[in-house]
Amino acid sequence: MKYIFDNNTLTGIFRHYYRDSFPSFWSRFDNMAAEGSIFSVREVHNEIKNYDRKDDLAFWAKANPNFFHDPTPEELQFINQIYSVPHFTNNMSQKKLLLGGPFADPFIIAKAHVEHGTVVTQEQYKLNAARIPNICEHFHIPCINLQMFLKQNDWNF
Repeated sequence: MKYIFDNNTLTGIFRHYYRDSFPSFWSRFDNMAAEGSIFSVREVHNEIKNYDRKDDLAFWAKANPNFFHDPTPEELQFINQIYSVPHFTNNMSQKKLLLGGPFADPFIIAKAHVEHGTVVTQEQYKLNAARIPNICEHFHIPCINLQMFLKQNDWNF
């Protein structure tokens, strides 16, 4: 199984799962990242860099650029499919449209679609919304949160 991590999930991991306190978590995380079963997308990396962060996630992201994949032509085509649904154009906030900053959501979803993977995000499904879980549901792409990821992989601490 392949898991594509959203920025909010990575942020939560780095805020709450300290390497010194959760060595078995980090051993598993690092192993799955090395074998390519967990990863993210370039736009998540750009979001992390764009916020000019100086935290553990920012340092880790800089040291692990291969964790963040560039989009493929197939993924870019699928992003067009996402935004061919008028309701999902609401997913792009006005601020991001106006400022032109990084926006990872469609890239995460497209990567999961092309890789037949699962999105891992902390966003929650909301009726009639245009959030990651809603878009994933529409396109039949598995979407879970970090807790479900831990359960699916039998990570108990």
